[in-house]
Amino acid sequence: MAITPQFLDELRSRVPVSDVVGKRVKLAKKGREFTGLCPFHSEKTPSFTVNDDKAFYHCFGCGAHGDVIRFVTETEGLTFPEAVGKLAGMAGMEVPRATPEERRRAERAKSLQDVCEAALRFFRRRLEGPDGAAALAYLQRRGLKPETIDAFRLGWAPDGRNALKQALTGEGFPEAMLVEAGLLIKPEDGGESYDRFRGRVIFPIADRRGRAIAFGGRALGDIQPKYLNSPETPLFNKGSLLYALDKARQAVRDGSDVIVTEGYTDVIALHQAGFGGAVAPLGTALTESQIEELWRLTPEPVLCFDGDEAGRRAAGRALDRLLPRLVPGRTARFVFLPEGEDPDSFVSLSGPEAFGRLVERAIPVSEALWRRVAGTQTAASPEFAQNVRKNIEEVVGQMAERRTQTDYRRFLEDKLFWAGRTKKGRVEKQKLVEMKSDTVPEENVSNRQKALVAALINHPHLIRSHGERLVEAEYVSPELVGVLMDAVALYGDSEGMDGDDLKEQLRAKGHGDLVGKICSRKIYEVARFADPAFDPASVEPGFADALRQLERNFAAAELQQRLKRGLYREDDAEFARLTEFAADIASRAAAADEAEPG
Repeated sequence: MAITPQFLDELRSRVPVSDVVGKRVKLAKKGREFTGLCPFHSEKTPSFTVNDDKAFYHCFGCGAHGDVIRFVTETEGLTFPEAVGKLAGMAGMEVPRATPEERRRAERAKSLQDVCEAALRFFRRRLEGPDGAAALAYLQRRGLKPETIDAFRLGWAPDGRNALKQALTGEGFPEAMLVEAGLLIKPEDGGESYDRFRGRVIFPIADRRGRAIAFGGRALGDIQPKYLNSPETPLFNKGSLLYALDKARQAVRDGSDVIVTEGYTDVIALHQAGFGGAVAPLGTALTESQIEELWRLTPEPVLCFDGDEAGRRAAGRALDRLLPRLVPGRTARFVFLPEGEDPDSFVSLSGPEAFGRLVERAIPVSEALWRRVAGTQTAASPEFAQNVRKNIEEVVGQMAERRTQTDYRRFLEDKLFWAGRTKKGRVEKQKLVEMKSDTVPEENVSNRQKALVAALINHPHLIRSHGERLVEAEYVSPELVGVLMDAVALYGDSEGMDGDDLKEQLRAKGHGDLVGKICSRKIYEVARFADPAFDPASVEPGFADALRQLERNFAAAELQQRLKRGLYREDDAEFARLTEFAADIASRAAAADEAEPG
């Protein structure tokens, strides 16, 4: 369309942003602006604003921003000309007529969409016919329900060179158009064209509005390659689109997470399992354009990778693409499946709930970066620290935004500090246990000690501020030192873990019986803050208070022992003051212990 900037300015002035947004979002007037829940990401507190005077909307939660035209293209999946046409109709304006060249391009695009839809109908009919039985059986073996097969409009391309060609030319579509749409291959030597997709299960690729514009095919036999996509066409650019994007857009508005997988069948399996925000790249590594598309859906997509070496390499490439584009409000999380698993197989074997837990525990970009810069080197050497610092500067240097660089550098250097300390603790663990065995009698393994360790396990964020303090304390029983040291070390390796993760890893290290004893109802009755279900906001105060009481108890006992052993003379100026102090803290500790069961 020959649309001038002047026409667009007039259109924006005639159609208030609030009028259009208000049809999708419940807006409340606040001064000169309107506020409401953002339609581009899930939130409970309004962070989305609309300003008619400035003719834009903005979300302070996800960063979505634009004018009335952008809002229509984003929420309704319309192209820019289509959105302009719709808004012009609302404003009573006539859109400038297209030039002859623009009309030819639009007609060609419409014709190519028509031929793709006709091809889709052909593939669907063949799946339902006798020669599609093997393909249908394959889909059913993959656990796909009939309604899922219909929702994704899956089909079958028969194993013949001219089946689709004969069908569509018979409907009046020119052979040249079939070639241009990527449905036929025309040999360079001038030979007869033939069907691109043969003997393959067909996965239609739709544009943002759900219209078929290309296809992916999965071979059932020994045909290579196993997966085949349409070539680039006037309709289809594989680097700028995502598989199932049209379906994910609506699911995200309904609150679903955006989950990026590596293949068509993974996406379909996840949608069937209730994860409607699943999408996938189209046979390529994640591109810059696709990342931008993801961020238009959500500020924090979840990137899910198979549990094999290829999946880890794909995650590394995705991280490389993300780094230059990281800014406040735009990030990602990573899920790494168990070895040998993909989303399809994992959901089939372990169920949707287990996959949902993986998504909930997805690690942030910061944690993925730490794994990259630290690698698998030992943390007990200066060489490790020097190498990690070098790697930190390399990855931070790829970030374009200075504030982002500062935040990530600080996080990674902090992780490096912890890595050195936790590694040193592991090396000296046996020595520490032996020292404690000499100084702390077994009967001093009080429920309060167990409660503190249980709280660290159930609420791992406490380890960051209190873990080292307990490790170095003399009053912790040797019975608890081993599990405490391993808990601190494991958290230092992955601060994103929750209590269930930590308990599972501690059991794997042989602490199962002890974890069962200290993370028990008996302990939670005397120390409610240790309970995993306790109010997170009240955990820290309860923990700190119990820690102070335990330290008083130990200090009183230690001081009394020093006095009894004659480390101070009765005529020493400090003797009387210390005796009074010991009695005072002993009485406080005894009062606190009255609530503690034996």
